[in-house]
Amino acid sequence: MILRADENISQSKYKYTGVKNCIEACHQAEELGNQYEVWNNSKHSGAFLTLQSDKADSIAGSLGYETPAEETKFCIRCHTLGIDVDESELESSFDMTQGVQCESCHGPGSEYKKLSVMKDSAEAVKMGLIIHTEKENWCITCHNPESPTYIPFDYEPLWKMIAHNKIKPE
Repeated sequence: MILRADENISQSKYKYTGVKNCIEACHQAEELGNQYEVWNNSKHSGAFLTLQSDKADSIAGSLGYETPAEETKFCIRCHTLGIDVDESELESSFDMTQGVQCESCHGPGSEYKKLSVMKDSAEAVKMGLIIHTEKENWCITCHNPESPTYIPFDYEPLWKMIAHNKIKPE
């Protein structure tokens, strides 16, 4: 289940802004959980860069694609945002080369990134923030046997490697 204010909400009315907007907002503060460091030290942060290799191009070619892996939508969807996205949904600050970033899981942040909104989780959800209550189901949208480089996915230990809970200030 994905927690949103309105399940029929169109995420396309919001824009993806990129990880730099999240870290500038707060998510690099140690006292709040240092989510940026967790992400930056994870394989997710370098996911797009893995597409910039001869091996990745070879895999894309073996699947019948004529474009380099870094330009192949089938590859990009999981190595950046986890879904197919139209370029009109990306603000100029969004940098695809940053890999699987905050908005890959939490939705486009153009409206919820503001500190005044993030201070109120209900308001942030209303403004597009996605809070996954069944995280594993979201993870397997990319980590599944459809991936040509699939490795069996064991959610619990892998989640511990990227867990990034926000610590509430006292």
